[in-house]
This record gives sequence, structure tokens and C-alpha cells, in this order.
Amino acid sequence: MRYPVVIHKDPESDYGVTVPDLPGCFSAGETLDEALQEAVEAIECHLEGLLLDKEPIPAPNSIELHQSNPDYAGGIWAFVTVDVTKLSGKIRRVNITLPERVLTLMDRYAAEHGESRSGLIAQAAIEFIASRERAAR
Repeated sequence: MRYPVVIHKDPESDYGVTVPDLPGCFSAGETLDEALQEAVEAIECHLEGLLLDKEPIPAPNSIELHQSNPDYAGGIWAFVTVDVTKLSGKIRRVNITLPERVLTLMDRYAAEHGESRSGLIAQAAIEFIASRERAAR
């Protein structure tokens, strides 16, 4: 799952990273690379907490949606990728049936984006559920 993040750097401070789709989720690092790596860890911890509390995992929104928020003015935008299939520890094998055409499209997309078929299915399911829950509010 790719989450947009906004990076701020004040003089004489580390890089600060905020995850707009996950209120309260932030990280920092001495270098830009370190800050983005720490952001992945912060997101994983945040999502684990949501899962433990039996809360839904929010789907990421577009950067454009967040850019109008004055809290993020002057920030640099980036994406960080989190493998949601590694969350919550326990993995279960399931058997599903899909049309061959859909499976081919999924495999091609996953390969082009450095993902696995299982990761793609998990991410799609989480994003679908989150979007339905957002629409229901």
C-alpha cells in the first residue's frame, strides 16, 4: 500500500515526516532517506495498532486531496510503500477462483510494481473496504 507523506525540514532540525491519512502518525530522520525509512516503520506500527484495536485500515488518499491543508504548506510530498500482508503476524492460505484474464492482469500489475499476487489482493481488499466505509459515513 502506498501512503502519501509530507516532509518538512526546519533549519537546525531533522527531517519530519507526517502521514496525512493516519492522524498521529509521524516520524523523523537526520537524512531524507532515513526519514522515509522511519516513516515506513511508523506506518507499520500505526496500522498494527489499528488492527489490534479492531479498527479498519484507512486507504490512502491522493496527494492532491491533502495539498490544500494549511498544516502541510511548504512541505515536500512523497510516497512510502508498506506491505500490509506482513501486518498482524498470522497469515492464512486460502483458495480462490478468478477468471484467467483477471489473474493475468493482476500478475502483470504486481510484477511491474514489485509486489506479490497475495500482497496485491490484500491491498485491494483493504482499500475497497476502507473506501466503502468512508462512503458510508
